[in-house]
Amino acid sequence: MSKRRNSNNKLYLVFLVIALLFYIVYYGTSFGKYLNSNTSDNISNVNTTSSISSEDITSTTSLVNENTTGNIRVHYIDVGQADSEFIELPNGESILIDAGETEDGELVTNYIKSLGYTKINYVIGTHPHEDHIGGMSYVLNNFDFDNIYMPNATTTTKTFENLLDTIASKNKTITEGKAGVYLINQSDLKAYMVAPVSSSYSDLNSYSIVLKITYKNKSFLFMGDATKLSENEITDDVSSDVIKVGHHGSSTASGPSFVVKVKPSIAIISVGKDNKYNLPSSDVIKRWEKVGAKVYRTDENGTIIVTSDGNSLDVSTEK
Repeated sequence: MSKRRNSNNKLYLVFLVIALLFYIVYYGTSFGKYLNSNTSDNISNVNTTSSISSEDITSTTSLVNENTTGNIRVHYIDVGQADSEFIELPNGESILIDAGETEDGELVTNYIKSLGYTKINYVIGTHPHEDHIGGMSYVLNNFDFDNIYMPNATTTTKTFENLLDTIASKNKTITEGKAGVYLINQSDLKAYMVAPVSSSYSDLNSYSIVLKITYKNKSFLFMGDATKLSENEITDDVSSDVIKVGHHGSSTASGPSFVVKVKPSIAIISVGKDNKYNLPSSDVIKRWEKVGAKVYRTDENGTIIVTSDGNSLDVSTEK
């Protein structure tokens, strides 16, 4: 009786082992296929952009809400015949340079909000012209902000006075923007002003704050409406990989010697379509192209985004 029971137990154990092996092989393989399938799907759904090393660019109609961890991402917002740039820094902070004309305030605000921001760390009004600071009051009324920089230049326009009132209502103090002022000074990330150099000019454009940002091995230069006079006064190293061309591509900026000093691979012009000033100047475009720059224009490309991990550059355009 006991021998038959032991035999039955052995058969039961053999059957159990065989069933267990079958389960592992069948379901393990199925799970592996499921995992690989989902991983493949995830990869295929990632939005990618091509490197600027190619002559071709990647155009996309979905320019926001991408992961920027470890990257600097600069948004050259299409505000027509005006200027506005929003910069997402790799340290999690942000910079706003100008906010277009008065009617652009809502557009700039909505764009920044669509990126998930409720606060701006550094705000720069490059100079007190309406096409640069017009929308700034609206923006500042919709975001918390830490620091605001403007040059030591004044005007009697209602736009400028409204901006001063808005800043005062937020209990903020304006820091003078001029050469030598640092926003950020870290080992691999720096943001500092290289102009204006002088304390007085006859042209408000010459007061423009010129900001340079370096991240690891890549650098960005933002010219505002700085004139040739201002360009010639700059003593800092202006060589950069990307430049926001001064004064909407006007011949009042982008002097030949300055263009050679910068020698960027990307030159971006913020300009309105069919504007009454006939900008950008064809001579200015040729000047930047002559030093090897790929020229992008907001009137032709819409909003332009340049992303960098500090070693490479990627460009996305709205159109």
